[in-house]
Amino acid sequence: MFVYNSMGTINHQALEQLHYVTELTNLIRTKSSPSSGDVNDSAEFVSFFPDFVWTVRDFMLDLELDGRIITEDEYLENALKLIPGESSQIQNNNRTRLCIRKFFPKRKCFVFDRPINDKKLLRLLHEASENQLETTFQEQSKNFCSYVFKNAEAKTLRQGIIVNGNRLGTLVVTYVDAINSGAVPCLENAVTTLAQHENSAAVQEAATHYSEQMAQRVTFPTDTLQELLELHAACEREAIEIFMEHSFKDVNQEFQKKLVSTIQEKKEDFLLQNEEASRKYCEAQLTQLLEPLRNYISGATFSVPGGYELYLEERHKVEQSYNLVPRKGVKANEVLQSFLQSLAATEESILQADRALTAAEKNLAAERAKHWATEKELELQRQKQKEMEEKLASQEKTFKENIVQLEKKLKRETENRLRDQEKMLDHKWKMEKELLVEGFKKKSEELQKEINYLKEMYERVKNNSAQIPLILSLASSVLLSVLPGVPKILSIGMKLLRF
Repeated sequence: MFVYNSMGTINHQALEQLHYVTELTNLIRTKSSPSSGDVNDSAEFVSFFPDFVWTVRDFMLDLELDGRIITEDEYLENALKLIPGESSQIQNNNRTRLCIRKFFPKRKCFVFDRPINDKKLLRLLHEASENQLETTFQEQSKNFCSYVFKNAEAKTLRQGIIVNGNRLGTLVVTYVDAINSGAVPCLENAVTTLAQHENSAAVQEAATHYSEQMAQRVTFPTDTLQELLELHAACEREAIEIFMEHSFKDVNQEFQKKLVSTIQEKKEDFLLQNEEASRKYCEAQLTQLLEPLRNYISGATFSVPGGYELYLEERHKVEQSYNLVPRKGVKANEVLQSFLQSLAATEESILQADRALTAAEKNLAAERAKHWATEKELELQRQKQKEMEEKLASQEKTFKENIVQLEKKLKRETENRLRDQEKMLDHKWKMEKELLVEGFKKKSEELQKEINYLKEMYERVKNNSAQIPLILSLASSVLLSVLPGVPKILSIGMKLLRF
């Protein structure tokens, strides 16, 4: 909100002091490439200019016009009406009025009486207490403050990009660098520079959120891989939302790809941590459970007739006890298989030494042991296959989540751009009608060129919405480059759909 503070009345002198507004067309550019035709680049100033508030202090006139009482806003609008005539002096006087009306879409006026009528107190105004101020002045001040606090909005760039402190700092540096180099500051270029800076920060913020949330929510080891992947999906969804909220003008989804890649790396690290925690926990549990069995072996407990059956019973007890241990995690079967394989030679030795068994019975027992080991190995392979499918499904979920959120963002940005274009057109149409009513047909015709240009821009933005599927297709290719498992599982899905 731009507040212009003047004294006395809104007259020629007060307007002259705003002459710099007429120079803005030479000091600012909205686009890096020139506008089409003979339409001035300033046609789009109205899309990002602030609200205009004119405060007139020590106002001594009555708010009247042609014998009727008018509002402060009507007083301002009447002062901004163009003066009839073709002389250079009149044209200069009208230029400021015209620019204010063209550039500032929303205008407001406040007039203030003298704060104190007592001349002695007026000279010591800085020492006066609030209750010494005129009641009317206090009321006018409250109305002004209330309006500002209620209506002033956050500085916003196109497509609804809100400018916070960091973004403002980047914009200022960009503009100052352009001015120092002798160039004209360009809003489009500044926003592009800002986007590079902000998108990098958005990737970092989203990735940090993912890491922090995973660290808080995951208790290692998780009971199953799916449990960890579900926590990952929830944290990843939040991270993508953060990125989408803070990123803009992400050309070719360069930064979104970086985020996906970063989160995938972090996910792999959590998967490894989960496996390692499971392995250590299972090894500790089995070491404890196997201690009695190892003691029996070392004490030759099974070196008696029928010792092989005794051994199998004790091994079965160990397996049963191990299966009852809660939350062993993803390496439970693998660790058990490894431990049992370490006992294979001892088991064979006990079998061959058992005098209670005939040679044929020993061969049959050996075959059963081999078959049992094969079944365990197949079970382990089935588990690994299932985990691989879960990981592939997780990648597909990542892919879909990114595409869904990107589509929402693209549609939201298009809606914002269309809304901006509509606001500009509405403002120009309103001004065109006002100029016709005031008798400035030539000025109205000149404005019609801007209206035609903005109509063309509106249609272009509208047509661009039809390009969203193409953008999503290109984004899919970009994301697939960092999610290698997705094409495989999507291909499997397509095959299943054919049946």
